[in-house]
Amino acid sequence: MIQNELITENRGFTVLLVEDDLNDIFLVKRAFKLAHVRSPLQVVTDGLEAMHYLKGEDKFADRQAYPLPKLVVMDIKMPRRSGFEVLEWVKRDPLLRRIPIVIVSSSEDPMDINRAYELGANAYMVKPVDYRAVEHLFQSITQYWGLECAKPELQAA
Repeated sequence: MIQNELITENRGFTVLLVEDDLNDIFLVKRAFKLAHVRSPLQVVTDGLEAMHYLKGEDKFADRQAYPLPKLVVMDIKMPRRSGFEVLEWVKRDPLLRRIPIVIVSSSEDPMDINRAYELGANAYMVKPVDYRAVEHLFQSITQYWGLECAKPELQAA
């Protein structure tokens, strides 16, 4: 069964969700479950915490408990550091820049969309207003990026 092989193959790939909205965090966790993605999902709630996670600093120093992700799903409007700041920082780092970053934002502003792509986002998705549509969006992201895409090789710092 191909889907089961994909699920087994991707168990070791971690997704980092950078999101400050608790409802969206719940929907992402539910979408992972519905898409049968068994990859670990790590959640941080602001941009600065995302940077600490990606650097393996502070409470994220244990790479067994907090492995380097192979996918980052991130909002752009967050406290302490914006998604743009995190995106720009990640794409300048020689190790981290290979990590695919999917921006999921409620902003449909062309300036935000263009800026995200200019900074190196791999995709920009607009969050729908309806919670079922949001759930479907996250299910699509996890299906495509979690099960179908080849992941880049990363070496721990």
